[in-house]
Amino acid sequence: MLSTGALRAHLLAARLAGVVATSREESLRSYRLFAAGDPRVLIGIDPEWAWGERDVIGLMADKCGVSADPHHRSGHDVIDPELTVAALEVFAERLAVAARSRATVLLGTGHPHRLLGFYAALADALSAAGCAVLTPAQGRCVDITTRFGLRTHNLDYVRGVALVREPGAPRPGCATGAHTHSPLPVRTALAAAAEAGGPLPELVIGDHGWVCGAGQLGFEAIGLADTDDPALFVGEAEGRVSVVVPLDDAVRSDYYLPLTRYVLNRACLSQ
Repeated sequence: MLSTGALRAHLLAARLAGVVATSREESLRSYRLFAAGDPRVLIGIDPEWAWGERDVIGLMADKCGVSADPHHRSGHDVIDPELTVAALEVFAERLAVAARSRATVLLGTGHPHRLLGFYAALADALSAAGCAVLTPAQGRCVDITTRFGLRTHNLDYVRGVALVREPGAPRPGCATGAHTHSPLPVRTALAAAAEAGGPLPELVIGDHGWVCGAGQLGFEAIGLADTDDPALFVGEAEGRVSVVVPLDDAVRSDYYLPLTRYVLNRACLSQ
């Protein structure tokens, strides 16, 4: 079993927390755009409160450990590993509750190249515990606005985890997929589940628009977020997202394996 101290050391060594690759400039740009109501950064959350740039910086300082000084404008961002560990504990507790109640769950990621393995292990463990892992809207087209304009993607599932692919991508079921922040994939999946007469998820697990889009629609959602993803933390502050774990969401995929083991052990879901 990985101890809390060993987990903290791994977070720092892998730069999942501590000094991370995300730049201060990237994060501040996201905070400005969020305060301006830019949908590319809101990613499905419609804030109820007024969030100015300084408000967002203050929230991210509290939730992630980034600098609260708005005049600190360059260099790499910082995530407090104590906040990551604490959030992972709550994340694991929520997984344990879902497992005990055999809840219906939906998992999805906008970071398939990095985080698919993490979510797939959760899907496997929850399924083994008796949870129904939903896969609605398999193959459905989703039109997503990208920096290259409107692009059609296809919704697919790999080991119970939803992702989107661009047309012409490798065959369904393989582990490659597109990076996206859009809430449209989860909206498409939830709409398809409702149209089919259910069941609907009691818990949505993921990142980016999967968490924000589900939370905005009233579904309980938990997930992971980097320092340049303020929408998830705003959703948590406003009560529409249950748990957000602050960490770098774009390191090597194998660096998340110790987190997977830690979370599953804490949730009593280890195989």
